[in-house]
Amino acid sequence: MPNTLTGLLPTLYQAVDVVSRELVGFIPAVTIDSSAARAALNQSIDSPVTRAAWSSDVIPAVTPPDDGDQIIDSRSLTITKSRRVPVSWNGEQSLAINNGPGVENVVRNQFAQAMRTLCNEVEADLAALYATASLAYGAPGVTPFAADLSDSANVLKLLLDNGAQTTDLQLIINTTAGAKIRTLDQMNDVSAAGDDSLLRQGILGDIHGLAIRESAQIKSTTKGTGVSYGAIHSLGTYLPGETIIEVDFGTGTILAGDIVTFLGDPNKYVVASALSGNTFTLAEPGLRQFLPDLTDITIGSSYTANMGFNRSAIVLATRTPALPDQGDMAEDRTIITDPHSGLAFEVSVYRMYRKIQYEVSLAWGVANMKPESTVILQG
Repeated sequence: MPNTLTGLLPTLYQAVDVVSRELVGFIPAVTIDSSAARAALNQSIDSPVTRAAWSSDVIPAVTPPDDGDQIIDSRSLTITKSRRVPVSWNGEQSLAINNGPGVENVVRNQFAQAMRTLCNEVEADLAALYATASLAYGAPGVTPFAADLSDSANVLKLLLDNGAQTTDLQLIINTTAGAKIRTLDQMNDVSAAGDDSLLRQGILGDIHGLAIRESAQIKSTTKGTGVSYGAIHSLGTYLPGETIIEVDFGTGTILAGDIVTFLGDPNKYVVASALSGNTFTLAEPGLRQFLPDLTDITIGSSYTANMGFNRSAIVLATRTPALPDQGDMAEDRTIITDPHSGLAFEVSVYRMYRKIQYEVSLAWGVANMKPESTVILQG
């Protein structure tokens, strides 16, 4: 039987060209594990994570020291979504459209919208990883880059202080912050900016070693209701690096993604796990300094979660949805890979009684493998 999707390939690739111009900032900024291999919903993919290394004195001897064993941790990424967008046509619809704009033009736009829908869903899942970041900078409710480029400089500082790799750093912002960057004199003055890419082409480019991208899916948070909490410790003092915070007094909720501060500590910490019982958890690498017993906790206001990170920190795994070993009713299937986002969409065709249905599908999962290499720029 001939390949029934062969004649549709030009239409599919035209649709990909349309989708590739959509405003997605996270997808091209993260590590993409993209494959045409099939994956089941809720299937786990493990990724090894090494711990910090330790050193020792060099002592001459007959043989080298018998050491160097390390514990290798792992973090799991789960395929959490297996989604499809159908495109259906029957004979009456085809005849009617062919008397107007033509089926091919309409189908191309339908495929473009189908892939756009899936791209936006993936982008939204990546943007939701803000709650796994380590630290935050900026003032909630205040758009970044209002006067200068100090916001990106301070995002870079947090990443460097956390030991993030200095290459392939990303900063994903919403269009409101992007508009502020575009109005800065130093970005539009060619002699100051070094080139005319922003002034002439609208390219945000690299600022302070951060690749600046915009996303339409940046999240806006709603803070928890917690007030008057204090951090208590059975040994009297919290040590740098601790992540589990026990509280006393206080009322209300502390939610994942809330920004909390501790009296006497200038750092803004991201809550990784919400208050449950009398404890909540900070994202790694945890506290940056010692905290005494009964330290007051303040929950920051709601904010817009722009994100800075190293590309290796956040992983997006995409697969084609699972099929039974015996196959299904699809007459043909093909994979269309978007060269700009790296997403590999599966397109299937099902022939029915006087009707045909195309299906665009994708399975994916996202994870922040290195919270310490991920920070929030509040807006």
